[in-house]
Amino acid sequence: MATRNDSLISAANQNLEISIIFLSVATLAIAFSYSSVGLGGGSSYTALLTIVGFSYTLIPSFSLVLNTIVTLGATVQFWRHNHLKVSILAPFVITSMPAAYLGGSLQLSESVFQGLLLVSLLAVAARIYLWKNPVFRLPQTRSFQLGLSLLLGLILGFIAGTVGIGGGIYLVPIIVLTGIGSEKQAAATGAAFILVNSVVGIVARAQLVDLPLDQIVPLGASVMLGGVLGSHFGAGHWQPKTLQKVLGAIILVAIVLLARKVFS
Repeated sequence: MATRNDSLISAANQNLEISIIFLSVATLAIAFSYSSVGLGGGSSYTALLTIVGFSYTLIPSFSLVLNTIVTLGATVQFWRHNHLKVSILAPFVITSMPAAYLGGSLQLSESVFQGLLLVSLLAVAARIYLWKNPVFRLPQTRSFQLGLSLLLGLILGFIAGTVGIGGGIYLVPIIVLTGIGSEKQAAATGAAFILVNSVVGIVARAQLVDLPLDQIVPLGASVMLGGVLGSHFGAGHWQPKTLQKVLGAIILVAIVLLARKVFS
């Protein structure tokens, strides 16, 4: 006869399976949408994992792994079509790699992590919903572009390492806005930038936590499929900004839930 403990364990396992199935479908959709414009979807992965109650110590590692899988396929696709320019990418990663490693090596308390994540998600939401086509243009001198690239790499690399948000959602439009590269080159740079910093962040965080393979494998398979399909079929078939706003709704929900935890 099954004991009460056996019943509780069985129910817990069933709930975990349901959560993994839900997350697999959701992450596939995110990867499909974001990979079409050279993004990994880290902000949406982080939001989803926060909503379903994943441990805060695991969320950055999960997001970085999923980012890596998606952007690897996108980077290869952009490289094959000659959109990825090392001269554009290099200044960003020179400062982002050590910053991502530093961020990934930090052992933050739950309250600090949640506060940093809340600020990051608010910035992402503002980028999705409030960023319009700007009527101004930033300076396009080589010295300004180089300085901005180094600064952005430093900031976004650190964010990637600490909370698992790759930063491509900011990087891609700024590259176009400053004239550093074309839209295709910006998307290619964003994909490669996220890829590099995600790998560095994973290496750093491997010293702190071990990822549960029974959970990461199905999610990894989902984003791999979504990333391949999105980067292959994405161009021109939908409005990426519209999709980002839909996915941004997930982030808004996460912001509300996080704010309740942080300020309660």
